[in-house]
Amino acid sequence: MLHVDLISAATSVAAPVVAEATPPPFTVTSVFTETRLDSWLAVGLVLAAGIYLYGVHRLRLRGDRWPVARTVFFIGPGLGGIAAVTVSGLHAYDTALLSVHMVQHMVLSMISPIFLALGAPVTLALRTLPQRPRKRLLAVVHSRVARIYTFPLVAFAIFVVNPFALYFSDLYRYTLEHAWAHEVVHAHFIMTGCVFFWPLLGLDPLPGRWPYPARALLMLLSVPFHTVLGLTIMQSTTLFGGDWYPSLGLAWSDPWNDQVVAGGILWAGGEFVSVTMLAVLVVQWMRQAEREARRVDRDLDRQEARQRAAESAS
Repeated sequence: MLHVDLISAATSVAAPVVAEATPPPFTVTSVFTETRLDSWLAVGLVLAAGIYLYGVHRLRLRGDRWPVARTVFFIGPGLGGIAAVTVSGLHAYDTALLSVHMVQHMVLSMISPIFLALGAPVTLALRTLPQRPRKRLLAVVHSRVARIYTFPLVAFAIFVVNPFALYFSDLYRYTLEHAWAHEVVHAHFIMTGCVFFWPLLGLDPLPGRWPYPARALLMLLSVPFHTVLGLTIMQSTTLFGGDWYPSLGLAWSDPWNDQVVAGGILWAGGEFVSVTMLAVLVVQWMRQAEREARRVDRDLDRQEARQRAAESAS
């Protein structure tokens, strides 16, 4: 009897722990009720926003202008997008639902990095830092390591290979079992997206930037990648993470159906972002061509004016 009582007591003590570790059914409300502000990533986001806004404030104090759109892009969908999928209640489900993890994957690697790049933080830093830190930043930007990682083909290879290396190996299961590894994956997604999109958008002074036709071609080549990855996940006959998701015993979620949804999110979301980004590059290309045409027209006008002045003088 004593042995049975000890087992019952142990079970009653362990039950609340399991209940606390298992998230409630996923709803829109839970995205707000499960929000946390105690992660290192939340601290990093607040610091990044504060430093950026302080730089903008410094520029305005000395009478320099900084485009409002850049600030909105960087703080809003840039840092705000990261917070929306890591600090909000979605974090409570990123190891319980593969579909939620894929939403994080899309935002952290494809959406937020685009707007962070549009915020041009390197340019802002170069315009506000004192001389010595500015020289150090320029040295880092033009270093051999930066040249290698920002070279478009290298960045494209990293962007394409990383998801396959993560999801089709035991590494993904390891990140589910260890919270610190899962946080590192989030940071890795952000860095990978920045390395890929930063040179393509071309606002900050990065080395080895390609002309717009080559950038558009590289973006076009990335479109089938998400289709292949998404369809592979949807049609997979094995569960990602092994028995991790079934072992959670979530009565309100079927791991197989959730995996199909996750693949669909990656497929549709990846194509939408890639095509949108391709359109942005085409628009930038057209605007550059217009600016170049206006510059050529001004040069021709000045040459004609000088020629007429010379003829008048003679």
